[in-house]
Amino acid sequence: MSANLEINRLLVQEALGLGEHHTEKAVIEEALQEYVQRRKQLKVLELFGKIEYDQDYDYKQQRQQT
Repeated sequence: MSANLEINRLLVQEALGLGEHHTEKAVIEEALQEYVQRRKQLKVLELFGKIEYDQDYDYKQQRQQT
């Protein structure tokens, strides 16, 4: 996909200096990957306290059966 975007040059240059990437495209792709990953993590965090679990469940017992 090709897109013509106006992105803050100073921010891109700073990212190039901090990361291991050598092109602006690579920096932007990495930033998008991190953004998506972070948003997915936040969705998982929203589940804390909402999932019921069996307090008598012994996860160590399953490890010993193999």
